[in-house]
Amino acid sequence: MVRTKVCKISSTNPSENPQIEEEVSVLADKEHEIILYNDDVNTFDHVIACLVKICEHSLMQAEQCAYLVHFTGKCAVKSGSIEFLTPRCAALLEEGLSAEIV
Repeated sequence: MVRTKVCKISSTNPSENPQIEEEVSVLADKEHEIILYNDDVNTFDHVIACLVKICEHSLMQAEQCAYLVHFTGKCAVKSGSIEFLTPRCAALLEEGLSAEIV
C-alpha cells in the first residue's frame, strides 16, 4: 500500500495572491519490485511453477514473465512494500531462481 502525505505550497508568482495555497500529494513510501533475472539453469516449467506458487500469478501471467525474462534478461514479477516482498523473494531464491528487490 502506498501512503501519501499532503503538503501546502504558496504561489510565488507576483501576479497571483501569495496567500493562496494548493494541496499537493507527495509520495511518502516508495513501492518496490521483485526483479527476476535470466539464468542458464532453470527450465521454463520450473520458473512458471514458482511464479504461480510464490507470486500468485495466473498461468498466463507466469508464462509471459518467463518469456520476458528469457528474451530481455529480467522482468519485474511482483510489486509492493519491502515487508510484503521479502518472503516472496526469499522463496524464489530458495527455489534456485535469481531475484532481487529494488
